[in-house]
This record gives sequence, C-alpha cells and structure tokens, in this order.
Amino acid sequence: MSKREVPGVGPYGGPAGGWGALQAVARALKQQMGVAREATMLLKVNQPAGFDCPGCAWPDPRSTSSFEFCENGAKAVSWEATTKRTTPEFFGHHTVSELWTWSDFALEDEGRLTHPMRYDAASDRYLPISWDEAFERIGQALRALPDPNMAEFYTSGRASNEAAFLYQLFARRFGTNNFPDCSNMCHEPTSVGLPESIGVGKGTVTLADFDHCDAIFCIGHNPGTNHPRMLATLRAAARRGAKIVVLNPLRERGLERFASPQDPVEMVTGRSTAIATDYIQVKIGGDVAFLKGMMKTVVALDRESMAQGGQGVLDRAFIDDHTSGIDELIADIDATSWEQIVGASGIERGEIEHIGKLYADAKAVIACYGMGITQHHSGTANVQQIVNLLLLRGNIGRDGAGICPLRGHSNVQGDRTVGITEIPHQEMLDSMERVFGFTPPREHGHGAISAIEAMRDGRAKALIALGGNLPVAMSDTPACYEAMRKLDLAVHIATKLNRSHLLVAKETILLPCLGRTELDVQQTGPQSITVEDSMSMVHASRGSLPPASEHLRSEPAIVAGMAKATLDDPSLDWDGWVADYNRIRDLIEKVFPQFDHFNERIQDPGGFRLFNAAAARRWDTPGGRARFIAHKGVMMDPRVDRSDALILATIRSHDQYNTTIYGFNDRYRGITGRRDVVFVNERDLEARGLQHGDIVDLETIESTVSVGGSRRLCGLTAVAFDIAPGSIAAYYPEANCLVSLTDNDARSGTPAYKSIPVLLSLSQGDCQVGADAHAWQHGDVPNDKTGAAVAAEEPEHRRVRGTPN
Repeated sequence: MSKREVPGVGPYGGPAGGWGALQAVARALKQQMGVAREATMLLKVNQPAGFDCPGCAWPDPRSTSSFEFCENGAKAVSWEATTKRTTPEFFGHHTVSELWTWSDFALEDEGRLTHPMRYDAASDRYLPISWDEAFERIGQALRALPDPNMAEFYTSGRASNEAAFLYQLFARRFGTNNFPDCSNMCHEPTSVGLPESIGVGKGTVTLADFDHCDAIFCIGHNPGTNHPRMLATLRAAARRGAKIVVLNPLRERGLERFASPQDPVEMVTGRSTAIATDYIQVKIGGDVAFLKGMMKTVVALDRESMAQGGQGVLDRAFIDDHTSGIDELIADIDATSWEQIVGASGIERGEIEHIGKLYADAKAVIACYGMGITQHHSGTANVQQIVNLLLLRGNIGRDGAGICPLRGHSNVQGDRTVGITEIPHQEMLDSMERVFGFTPPREHGHGAISAIEAMRDGRAKALIALGGNLPVAMSDTPACYEAMRKLDLAVHIATKLNRSHLLVAKETILLPCLGRTELDVQQTGPQSITVEDSMSMVHASRGSLPPASEHLRSEPAIVAGMAKATLDDPSLDWDGWVADYNRIRDLIEKVFPQFDHFNERIQDPGGFRLFNAAAARRWDTPGGRARFIAHKGVMMDPRVDRSDALILATIRSHDQYNTTIYGFNDRYRGITGRRDVVFVNERDLEARGLQHGDIVDLETIESTVSVGGSRRLCGLTAVAFDIAPGSIAAYYPEANCLVSLTDNDARSGTPAYKSIPVLLSLSQGDCQVGADAHAWQHGDVPNDKTGAAVAAEEPEHRRVRGTPN
C-alpha cells in the first residue's frame, strides 16, 4: 500500500537526541522563559547544589557537575519557571464555562497561578481569597463531614518527602487512610507484585550496576520520551558491548539509536549510537507469554546441559539457598504449550528461543520495565514473571544484575516511602502512634479507583489534591467528571491551572504553591526539600528563582495551614516544622528508621541510598525467601479471540509529561501539530479496507467487568506505523474514555490503559464519547473535526482557544 500524504504526519529520519533535541530545548525556553533564566536554571538542574528536575525519576550521577538535563527535563523546567502568569485579572475576564472550552495546553500555558482563588457560582468565576479565609473554609468543611473517610487526600508524585510526610500525618490525624495517588494509576502492580516476590516494592539496582551488566532487557517502556536521561546510560552500555534487548510493540526511536547532545563528535558528524541489539515487537498484552517462552527456553537448556553431564543453566545454589516455588513454576512452564506462547505473544518460537539463549548466556542481567508492563489486566502477574525470569539465574542481589521499575514523576517513590499509601503496614502505624501519641486509623483506605467510585456514589464529599490532575489522568473520563462535580469541597494545591480545577464542587479553592525551581524561604531561612529517585537514592533539592508571586506558599506550609485549621491537637507543632524543614526530616527519621541521620546524610552531594533488603539478598517475605510465583496460561483477554479485535494501548507524545501537554508534536513518531491520531499496523488497515490517513472510530468490545456498555472514540486519523500486528496505540489522556473504572488489574487496581480490546472502522461522524469527554485534546474541537481541519482555521481562533500556532 502506498501511503498518501496526510497533514502533520511524516517520517522522522534522525536519531533520538542530537540536534532535534537541542532545537526543541531552545524553542521551549524561548516560549516560556527569559534569556537570563535560561542560563541560570539549566546549569542547576540535577546538580549537587541545585534542584531536582520536576520531570522523571531517573537517577543522576549527582557527585559530578556535568550537564544532567534532557530535552523533556528542559521542557518541564521551562514550563514551571515560565514568566507567564495566571492572575486574578485573568479570572476576572474568563468564566469557568468559557475556560472549559479551552484546550488543556492553553489552560496550563496561561502561566503560573499567583493568588489563592475561590470559585463563585453566582459569577461563574474564580475570585481572590486570603490564605487565612481559604484555610478556615477548608477546615470548616472537613470538620463538618460526618465521617473522616468521606474525605480523599490525593497526592501527585512531584510532592517532596517533607510535604508528603506532613500530608499523611494530617490525614491520619484527621482519621482516614484514603490516599489515592498517582502510583495507583501507574506502578501499583510493582508495589503489590514485588513485595510478594522479593519482599520490597522497589527496584534493586543502582546506576553503577549498568556499568557491570552483560545484558539489559528494556520491557514496555520508551526512554526517548518518558525518561530521556536513561538514554545516556543505555548508550554507555551499548558502546562497551552489553546486549540490549527491547520488548515493545512499537518501534521507538530512542530504543533504536541515540545521538548524545553532549558528545561533540556525534553532534558534528551526525553519527549516533545504536541502542538495541535485538528489538522484539511483542503483541500488546503478550508479555506474560513471551517471558514464559524465555523461561521455557532456559529450562530446556538447563535440562540439556544436565543430561550431557554439565552444570546446568539454572543457578541452583541461589535457588536452593534463597528461593521457594521453583517446582510449581517449572510445572506451569511445562504445561504451557509453544502454540499458546506464540499465539499470545505474536513472536515465532525460534525468535523467542534466541532471546532465551541470549539471557541464559549473560552473566549479569538487568531487567527494566515501565507502564507497558503494569497497565494491564495482568499487570501484577507481568511484574512477577519478570522476577521469575531473573531468579532462575540469580540475577537479583549481585553486581550488574537486578530489577529496575522505571517510575514516573520525580518523587512518586519517595512519597510512598514516607507514608502515602492507602494500605499502610502495621509497623508504620505503630511507629506513628509512638512518635505522635495518637492512634492512627488501621483500616485500608481508598486508592484512585475506589476514591472516584466513592465520590461518584456520594460516599466521599471532599477532595484535597496535593498537585496533579486526577479526573483527567484517571480512566473512565465521564465518570470522573461526574464524580468531581458531586463534591461538597474540592481543594487543589497547584502551580498552574488545569482541567481538574474547572470541575467545580459546592466549594472549590485553588491554592498556589512554590515550584521545584523556586527559592523557599521560611522563618529560619532558605529551605531544602528531598526526593527519592527510582533507585532509592535520596538527595536534597533547593530552588533559586524568585517565586512567581509573593502570594505563593510552599507545599509543606499549605499542608500545615490546612491541618491547623482542621485539627484540634496542640501537640502537633505545625508552625515549628514549617519554620525549619530539618525538623520535618527529624520526624521522618523517627517514624522510618531507614532514614537514620537523615539531615546529616543529605549534606553529601550525591545523597544516600535507602537500604534495600532484596539488593542484599535479604528477603522480607513471610517465608524469608524470594518466591517464584506461577501464573497459569498466557493470561490473554478473551475478548481478543474475535478475529476483528485489536488491542489498544494509550501512549504519551514526545511533547507531553503525564497529563501536561507542552505542545502538539510527537517528533520521533513523525507527528506535527496534532494529537488526533491512532497508530495502526499497515496490514491491520488493509484487513479492514482502510488506508493510511482515513478518519476512523474506535469502539470497545464489552467484557463481563466493563460497566456502561461499549465506548467510542471518534474522528481519529489512522497512521500506518511500525507496530506489532493486532496492536494499535492512541494518545493518553484522550483515549481514557475507552477504559471503564472496572477495567483494571484486579490485584493492584491499576487501570488497564494498555489492554483495551477495540474495533476499528471508518468514521461514521456521529459519535459522542460522553458528556464533557472531549475527543482529542479536552478542548473545543468537535468529535468529527480532525487536527488538520483545526490547523486550517484562522490564527485568532487557535490563539484564543489554545491550539498552538
């Protein structure tokens, strides 16, 4: 099939990084920041005396002073450190009803919030409010709740350890464990699956391990967009000869080749470094099958070696001394046929056996994975299958080997470490009671899905959001919007305006906070906060920019202000803790002994690593051993048995971080100025009588757990792309409307954003996805209007409504 020309769609021939990345950085800085800020800010990103990037959680070699920012990190910094402002005058000119018609990009691009604001229903506008009145209204509304469990305390992963610790103390003293947070939507299968397997809910590797491994498996993640600093680590491993195996349905440029902007030779010559030695395009949802095929290969090689008088392939000494469950796992592997494995994974047996042998031949293996593994109905099982593979050859707890979950936001792991969890363990609660003298609630609270359901059903009436964009990030967009509008109280602690703030409750309050880049001065002087990266390294972060407004307060100060107005407990010294964040860290140390000498250890430029028991081969499981956990069969959704079914995964564009849209380009996938696309294998288009560039609709296939019947997303442009047959992809959060609240991993509750069985057809042009669930950018674009049509409209419309020129 010859591809016809489609506006805003074309091939990208360059590598990841390189001049394209530098040009994108320059554009982001020019659009958001002044020249003076450009030079000062980027020199301080991820530096020992600077601030931690507000983007991803990939670790930094912080003991050095090399440039440790990437393209999307620079976008995150410029987006926060922008010179644009969203003032009371702005809200005076625009009603909430009008702002609802703006795109998500336009809302955030208006700039930093400068004043506390309160929604006024009579004028349909946000009006200024003093901090004291805001806190009093919040406290009054919370105290009026019949039950503390009618309040939800949401946390974004960018909150600092200090803010998160005070936040969980506030909520637990109030009387609830309702802590829906962004982990519930991304890596909860890691937090559930890893403790069952190895006793700790975190990765076991350090950055130094990547210097000593023989092979790296990159499974279900896209570092070029989501954690670009990882590319430098992969490049170094590739250049010294390590095997890098990619398991991913889409061909992603960052996993193919990378030109380091810090390498003058590559920049001058136009050369790049090949990353993947083997690139396996597993069918979406076929990860369990492929991993089981690898294990089947390893077991067969072991039996063959033993039969010939060899020592075998399995690490028997490790298995005997450190694990349990090997017999059950091997029995399940033997019971799973190659026919099942090949059918579910979409990969031929010979290719699976080649990768299995590559794994068996490597002395030290690191397995990295992202949300392509976790955001499935089988998310927890996927994680545990990766552990099973590693345990077979003792690839956990030694140099150059281990498991590496790729966390999203820069402190999502730290927030969980200091108590942001709806399922607190007994030891932590006992410690809280000992340190603070009150009995915290013991029952499990609400995660993200149960919080939305409680809000929708009227069982929860208040939401406090420490950052984030909860209803837009969540699955089942119409249900989330309905839930938000039923609240009595919604409080948003934020740096910028987003769509959540327009879903007004009876009382809605915006509280503007300092960003990571800004100087935080309290009673005892400038303060540092701390964050934890994906590899359990904790380090200090200190901003230096003047605050965007004199009316901003820090997140710890805002949490303390709400707590003082709500609680009647003079023993809690909120003012003293906010005056000096060292005192907050002292409290964290008392509650969590692994933070011993906290204030002393963060003086080290590189920070310190929290003890990781599994990395030391100490297994904090009930049996004191790492566990092989068998999962029967290949765990495919029965809805894909239909011959016309496709599996849809939601993905980020390159101009995006979580729900924040920096622009409308997805450079590495060849998309410019639009987001209304669906990526489809060319053969799947042909089988349906479709062509590249056709306008198509997506309709979900109902399941026994889906609520509300089939769902439709319409008016997307089909883009022929190098993606595994049977798999398609569309952008998040626009495609969230296709995922029911009940479509999730039953073990962890994580929405199945990457396991959506759908039908693809030529657009009928009459589709509605539900009230207020806008089709492709949560803005004013009708469902039957394509990105190309929008781009053809007059510049004034694009400027006012928020589509970037």
